[in-house]
Amino acid sequence: MKGLKRLLYVFLGAMIVFFLFLLWYQNRYSMDIVTPYAINETYLQRKLFIAAQSSDFKNKVTSGIVKHFKLDSIYIQVFDIKELGGVDPKDFDALVIIHTWEYGEPPDTVKAFLDKTITKKDKIIILTTSGEGSYKMEDVDAIAGESKLENAPVFVEQIIRRLTILLTVN
Repeated sequence: MKGLKRLLYVFLGAMIVFFLFLLWYQNRYSMDIVTPYAINETYLQRKLFIAAQSSDFKNKVTSGIVKHFKLDSIYIQVFDIKELGGVDPKDFDALVIIHTWEYGEPPDTVKAFLDKTITKKDKIIILTTSGEGSYKMEDVDAIAGESKLENAPVFVEQIIRRLTILLTVN
């Protein structure tokens, strides 16, 4: 009986340590929320939507894209990826989604959005970041890489090249 009690205490202790680790990990590596904003007027013919998570790297990529297109006649809307559920891709000529690969998969909101917009994937550009830089969703044409601040301009240029095509065609 004494051994069983000791085993129970060890098990409970391990569970508490594991739970504390999960809380620490979530706090340490979770993304901040993007404060929504818009550039230019809604009446403009061309429209760009950017959904992102907030981190130094992702903010630098987002601001690089916005800086490049803000003087053009393009309405730009920036939101956190948690707001993707309320977005209709038909309202935009191009959409950019910038997210981190979390717990072996994309965030639920990104996955759900892409599942419901399967017919509009040709106008969606995705940047997926992960520790090793190679993770991305299957059957999605995504740019994948590591969140290294010094590499942000490279990703900005890749996204701008793709956006230029989408925003010129439409």
